[in-house]
Amino acid sequence: MCGITGWIDWEQDLSRERETLERMNRQLVCRGPDAQGMWLSQRAGLCHQRLIVIDPEGGSQPMVRRYGNRNLIITYNGELYNMDELAGELKSRGHRLQSRSDTELIVAAYAEWGVEAPKHLNGIFAFAIWDEMEESLFMARDRIGVKPLFYKIQEGRMLFASELKALLAHPDVTPKLDAEGLAEVLVMGPARTPGHGVFQGVKELLPGTWLRAKRDHLQCQAYWSLKSHPHEEDMDRTVKRVRELFTDAVRRQLVSDVPVGTMLSGGLDSSSISACTARYFQEKGMKTLNTFSVDYVDNDRYFKTNEFQPNADAPWVKRMAEYIGSEHHHILIDSFDLVPALKEALYARDLPGMADVDASLYLFCREIKKEATVVLSGECADEVFGGYPWFQRPELINANTFPWARFTEEKVRFLSPDVINHIRPLEYVADRYQEALNEVPRLQGESSGEERMREIFYLSLTRWMPTLLDRKDRMSMAVGLEVRVPFCDHHLVDYLWNVPWSLKQADGREKGLLRKAMHGMLPDDVLWRKKSPYPKTHHPLYLRQVQDRVVDILNKGTSPALDLLNKDALRQFTKRDLTEEHFPWFGQLMNVPQFFAFIIQLDLWMREYQVQIK
Repeated sequence: MCGITGWIDWEQDLSRERETLERMNRQLVCRGPDAQGMWLSQRAGLCHQRLIVIDPEGGSQPMVRRYGNRNLIITYNGELYNMDELAGELKSRGHRLQSRSDTELIVAAYAEWGVEAPKHLNGIFAFAIWDEMEESLFMARDRIGVKPLFYKIQEGRMLFASELKALLAHPDVTPKLDAEGLAEVLVMGPARTPGHGVFQGVKELLPGTWLRAKRDHLQCQAYWSLKSHPHEEDMDRTVKRVRELFTDAVRRQLVSDVPVGTMLSGGLDSSSISACTARYFQEKGMKTLNTFSVDYVDNDRYFKTNEFQPNADAPWVKRMAEYIGSEHHHILIDSFDLVPALKEALYARDLPGMADVDASLYLFCREIKKEATVVLSGECADEVFGGYPWFQRPELINANTFPWARFTEEKVRFLSPDVINHIRPLEYVADRYQEALNEVPRLQGESSGEERMREIFYLSLTRWMPTLLDRKDRMSMAVGLEVRVPFCDHHLVDYLWNVPWSLKQADGREKGLLRKAMHGMLPDDVLWRKKSPYPKTHHPLYLRQVQDRVVDILNKGTSPALDLLNKDALRQFTKRDLTEEHFPWFGQLMNVPQFFAFIIQLDLWMREYQVQIK
């Protein structure tokens, strides 16, 4: 993957702004440590940081191509998985390609089909194309939103970037929060409302959307969305189709000029990807597959089962690695490294995030990068097949809010009264929840039960999953590691969207349909293993570390974050014995230690980013 940024200005001469553009581009070096480039004219400056995966010589960016009397300049972050088909189609239409790069395919597709070009792309991408003749900028983002793209429009100018930090490097973009941005961080966080860039005036291009900007005209339009229609196939045909789509997605995503590995937890999702990849390697006579797992030092001593984590991963990782014959790398993180890594994770995300859950992924990716440049991961399986507790438990299914955020009211008690009056947190969440429900593409005649499950799937795909995709993109790209996500393949997502819940929960199990589709590819004990989420530390001293750090922030009294918090409520909370406290304030993994870690990140963010409150 790569990092992109740019500045379009229809009023002032940009040819004198090289220094500012270079500063913006430098913020993205981690995303593309292998090469950098800039294209600069009077009206446009496009920059690129490159991570080389395909066609080292022919894929340099920004890339310039001439079509008739038009010069098109592209800066692109992503990977295409239908390169052969797309190249064949373009060649049949008279295009002469000069490289093996997917970058050239995208710019040629735009020359051929204009704004319809993204419909022809299968992959994960965010790109910007400047048409020098008509002085227009075209941007697009992949259907699921795997790759990020933020932008800010001001009078006569437009700025864009893969990450917020690159926009903030421009002198006219300030880290200012209005009431809505504050609510996004303190109440919706670590999730975000789709399209919201948090900082005032900053937006994120929505998944499956393109934007075209000219001097006096802006057009933004979705080119893809979920469509609801009756599912006509029986269980046997559905199982067969799911296996075909999944296998095709994995195999397409193995395209690379550098070695590809997989993340392997021993769970259903990563095991399915790893088994499919290993089988492909064997068929092609390729080198042994490298697999990677993560755990914590002493977790074998301190692990405790709970409703979300029924068993530890380590034995299952060993089982799968031996089964597929991979070269396995078992990465152990010391819990004491998590607190320092909270800062790196914050810088990677540019916002307070999933705290040590982010930090541990950052440390995991940093170790993987020593051995590999590209890995496949299992994100999206739970969202499309129904793996989370809120697909199973009645109190979560029927919660009149986002089911992963049932404890919002308890979280709000840690906010200051002034902030509560300013952002109206419970009303804000209720409005965002209703906004999401209003978007659901309904299916006429569906039973009330199936209709509610369709709502839960929509909430999961459009409000929950982006949080995990943000996390995976930022933490991996912070160390120059490319992570691909086969379960996000839009053909698979489109198909599963209309498979009824009665088929998805085959045999009464979470992700029952996926289990049936993977029959014969995985050992039965792995195939039917109870879901266990991404591992976290169970070391009791980690809780003490973050608890003490929050007490220190309170005692010093100088943090600007304290103006946002109910200091008395927070201080009283830190004084309690929290070893058995249960406070799942966000999703499955965010509990008491993660709450304290979030406060630590909030403090760092307010100070280091010099955040202003409007």
